[in-house]
Amino acid sequence: MNSPIIPTNQLAHCVMGSWSLIRHCHRARSRDAGISRDTAPYAPPCIGATHGTARPATCGVSPLWRYQKRHYQTNITKTRATSPMIQPLGVSPLTLHSSLFTIPRLRIASPHASVKLRGSFVPLLAKEKIMPAKDFLKSKIDAMADTPMQRKLRKIAPMPIGCVFLPWPGMTEQDAREHFGLMKNLGYTCLKQTMPTPEWPATKTLALALEEGIVPFWYAEGGYEDITPALLKKLGLSPKLSIDEAMKHPKMIAYQTKVFAARIDRTKTGMAGLGESKKKKGETEQKDKYWVPGMVGDVRGHELHPDALPAFVEWLKKQYRTVDKLKDAWNYWHVGIGSNKNNWQTWDEVLAALKAGVGGGEYRRTRDMLAFRAETFTQQHITDRVDEQQELDPHEPIRAGGEMGLFLSFASRGTDMELIAKEMARGGSFYPSIHLAWHFEEVDFEVARPVYMQAQIAHDWAKGIWSATWESTGGPQYFSGGKSPFVKEAQDKQPGFTTDENTMTQLMLSYLAAGFKGFGLWAWNARTAGWEAGEYALVDRNRKPTQRAITVGKIGQAARKWSRELWAGQKEPVVGILQDWENEAYWAAMAVTGRDFYRFLPVRARVGASRAFINANVPWEYVTARDLQAGLGDRYACIYVPAFISISSTLQKNLHNFVKNGGRLVLDMPGAYYDEFGRVFLTDEGTWFEKTFGCVLNEFSYSTQLNVPYSIDNVNINGFTCVLTPTKGKVVRNYDQQPRPAITEHKLGKGTAVVLAAEASLNCWKPGNTGMENLIVKTTLGDLESPYACDGALCYRYATPTADHYFLINDGPAGSAKLNTKQFKYKQLQDAVTGETLVAGKPINIPGYSGRWVRAVK
Repeated sequence: MNSPIIPTNQLAHCVMGSWSLIRHCHRARSRDAGISRDTAPYAPPCIGATHGTARPATCGVSPLWRYQKRHYQTNITKTRATSPMIQPLGVSPLTLHSSLFTIPRLRIASPHASVKLRGSFVPLLAKEKIMPAKDFLKSKIDAMADTPMQRKLRKIAPMPIGCVFLPWPGMTEQDAREHFGLMKNLGYTCLKQTMPTPEWPATKTLALALEEGIVPFWYAEGGYEDITPALLKKLGLSPKLSIDEAMKHPKMIAYQTKVFAARIDRTKTGMAGLGESKKKKGETEQKDKYWVPGMVGDVRGHELHPDALPAFVEWLKKQYRTVDKLKDAWNYWHVGIGSNKNNWQTWDEVLAALKAGVGGGEYRRTRDMLAFRAETFTQQHITDRVDEQQELDPHEPIRAGGEMGLFLSFASRGTDMELIAKEMARGGSFYPSIHLAWHFEEVDFEVARPVYMQAQIAHDWAKGIWSATWESTGGPQYFSGGKSPFVKEAQDKQPGFTTDENTMTQLMLSYLAAGFKGFGLWAWNARTAGWEAGEYALVDRNRKPTQRAITVGKIGQAARKWSRELWAGQKEPVVGILQDWENEAYWAAMAVTGRDFYRFLPVRARVGASRAFINANVPWEYVTARDLQAGLGDRYACIYVPAFISISSTLQKNLHNFVKNGGRLVLDMPGAYYDEFGRVFLTDEGTWFEKTFGCVLNEFSYSTQLNVPYSIDNVNINGFTCVLTPTKGKVVRNYDQQPRPAITEHKLGKGTAVVLAAEASLNCWKPGNTGMENLIVKTTLGDLESPYACDGALCYRYATPTADHYFLINDGPAGSAKLNTKQFKYKQLQDAVTGETLVAGKPINIPGYSGRWVRAVK
């Protein structure tokens, strides 16, 4: 772990600041998006929103995602289904990741199956078989992220197993060599990072690791110079060698070792590319360069320093072109907004008004300020940094992302993580930092399900790009987490965890299931004094190997064994959970003059929807508005839209087409409240809403047990409801209390649009609301079903051309699980880590609070 960090918007301001400043800001824990530098100037380059400057190769940026769409089509039998900063070498680099690869494959799910929902089986009464198209648009996803860097990574298929090594007072060279030897023997391949001490400069540690066969940078083989026919010829090798043969050849290993050594030397000479920009300071300074005043936990990312306002006005000119169009967009003609004070005629008047201060009751202006901050940061500290790295060393990946809590509202912080992820297609890899004490307050320190959600969102923002946790928990923690500035309720709670071999198994299998390809663990050994001393380590307090360290090494080696298989694979989702920066920006705008917690609601809704499908063992992933615009809608049979307070006109069009093309769309409450300008969403006859959902939304209402309670099928609703008047749609369920539509369906084209008139996903933010989770799943799937089932464990499936990988997570005492692969038929089932042969249909034993990795050979 690193020192304290600063919120994304604050970080964005201090990115070009001095190293000492950056290090002090570091642990402000909202390292939202950018190139990350891990506490010291001795980590490989990485870009992170919460960090200062971008660093070279040790961080990785990977190509944009390429999805392969996989459209579930129905074979009708009786009824047609309707459905930021960069880190120096050796410390913590900037990473982005290359994404999923899968191979087309037809599969049919049984028509009359049950899906286990939190202890009870709910019949789905499927009337038809589900037959996906040839693939899930994997080739399209790959094409979206088709860059030289991502092509190289796909060729090499790296799977780094790295950890942070921290020198201690009095450590001898022999001590260090013994630990590096132990790492290698246990299966670790690289250093995620190191930190300097007065006795041990970082470069000395890195060089010693390299001598002992440990790659000194987080990317391991991912940092190889591209293995081309020209390079093979240069080394006197046959150009016909397979990539695997070439990588194992002593001449190639010796050559690439020299490449790594040269990068270490760059840190000694202080050459640009080790974290410092090559441009003069004035050329790379961010326009919005000042910290936002206030405590970390109370950052309002829309507030711009006066020095940033001229640049903001220039940005507005590009968006709106004329002052009149700006006034229209900012709702000048609406009651309570337009007045003599904002009846601007020139851009100079706009700038003067912004400097004088404008109220927060108009939401589009706030949205624009957030967008300006996000785009400016990405351009100046991600895009420009990648350009520099490409010029310096195009073979060395950098990573972007940062140490941030993925349950934070990034839009409210003026950060766009998906935009940053896409920029990393050229550079290397996108990554999150996942630490239990730092990044789980928003879910009350729950681990088993939220860790998969965190991995999913990071991977799915970077579809087609190399992604992994290049900073993840390595051992126990109990005093860490700082002040918990973002969640007041967590400030009086002890952030303690048992992080043994079983917990680490849950984490690593969840990462692989989400599509991550590699691990960077903090740390091999613990700090010895002060901040976080004695925490996070794979070895024990006496620097002796633990079962945790051994287990991590074994899982890591299994991941390397099946590396090519995993790189050729992909997730095959039935459900896409929609996520959109614009929606989150409007929730954030509402929080400026309204309740502060509004900005967290879209994230809580995302968590709630994810929880429902995880517990039902339904394969899902996050789909973004940008994904739909890129043509990835056919990858999903169903799309669930959780608490979308605002739906843009572009998203409206794409969702409408998704339904017409055969998808099943489900909107819960509160949804479709504002349009993209913060105006009341039109829902009368003839509007997009009515044409898509086949009903008029007359008004919103609210259900509480203290006022007027509502329920659906005896499932209580705590929150928003609405009044619907069907036009072309039909009523599927009424509220229990009165004959008012609670669920409606509308057949449109080949698909179906559904309104779930209840605050459903937000009611599942916390665990325990089994009834609402079941309602979400049943309403979303309709006549469809999950292509597999697992009784006794959570189950995630990752498909590849040669084998499917099932990751079973047990969040309770030791027991067994029964995996039902339904129509998927396999030659053999085996434990992917131990090689043990498993018998199809027989119980699979799983240790308590742990997991098993099952490889099903086709």
